[in-house]
Amino acid sequence: MRNFSISGFLSRLLVPAVLLPVLASCGGSVKIDGTVKDAPSSEIVVKLLDVNQFNVLDTVSTDAGGHFSYKMDIEKGQPQFVYLFYRDTRIASLLLEKGDRVRVDSDTTGVFTVSGSDESMKLAQVEKDFSEFSTSFTALASRLDAADPDSDEASELKREMGRSYTEYYRSRVKYVMENPYSLTVVPVFYQMVGSLPVFGQDTDAIHFRNISDSLQTVYPDSKYVKALKSEADRRSKLLELRVRLQGAEQVNFPDIELSDVNARKVRLSEVNSKVVMLHFWTSTDAMQKMFNLDVLKPVYEDYHNKGFEIYQVALDTDKAGWARTVKDQGLEWINVCDVLGANSAAARMYNVQTLPVSFFLCDGELVDAQVSDASSLRRLLDRLLK
Repeated sequence: MRNFSISGFLSRLLVPAVLLPVLASCGGSVKIDGTVKDAPSSEIVVKLLDVNQFNVLDTVSTDAGGHFSYKMDIEKGQPQFVYLFYRDTRIASLLLEKGDRVRVDSDTTGVFTVSGSDESMKLAQVEKDFSEFSTSFTALASRLDAADPDSDEASELKREMGRSYTEYYRSRVKYVMENPYSLTVVPVFYQMVGSLPVFGQDTDAIHFRNISDSLQTVYPDSKYVKALKSEADRRSKLLELRVRLQGAEQVNFPDIELSDVNARKVRLSEVNSKVVMLHFWTSTDAMQKMFNLDVLKPVYEDYHNKGFEIYQVALDTDKAGWARTVKDQGLEWINVCDVLGANSAAARMYNVQTLPVSFFLCDGELVDAQVSDASSLRRLLDRLLK
């Protein structure tokens, strides 16, 4: 998700236990009453989810019995995800709307119950479901790591993990479809088990779009809904790209069309050379600029007339800076730039993880080749251009 931030942390308010059980901030359209078992005369940190990060909102003290009370302002039509922490442990998760009067009973390990807010109760169930799935899935993964990879046990564990993931994914699709106007679907969309996103398929863009459209009709000013819409837009564009590629004229490599320094669109599949080097790079790195001068320019001069071309893709958000580098270095081959940088669709199609990286096309086919310097590049070209 994109980074958003509020203008600053609200001031922290420390209140002695003798002033409890009531702690009030200005206005106070929402009230939380709670008890934290085994936490007498302790501090509870109140945090606000600001789209993709927790911001400290306040600190409240419990009395000798672990009781506390807290009031906060929430604007109408803009529910907020509010979390209570005891030390580093999250002990309660709440989705609060203006006018809510909520009761929370928790312990210091994070086991809690909530009443007085339907959305908070839904959120608690969402987190419980995910916790159970995550624990089970992680246990299976640990058993798989310990098993002989060629054994029947490993094969069965893989199948069981697949069944577990599929079952949970389907349950989450059902949940978001049954709750299109509830903000509790937002964290569901971003659940991750390890490095595996629950909603990681290209076609999940449809779910993101449908739910963001529904939520906008209810919460048009919500920062969470705006962030979800932005993610829905990003995923929709990727899905459209995939559909276009599937419907395009058959090619044996993912095609790219980007603008060069003269703002002219250049398509990779239209480069008329026997061997094409597709080179991803960034002009912001000194070593990569030296590679242009020390390796690519001399090789290009020797092999271009023999049927060698370079299609160089810069993943630079500063297009003007990239263009200056191309002109200053006198790079005569095809130079294009994707100003989306790390979010480049072209880079994703080629699974670019680090820069620089090169791919080679020979007679319209991707070839298995790796080069690291001028010598290895010349050997490859001598073989392919025979």
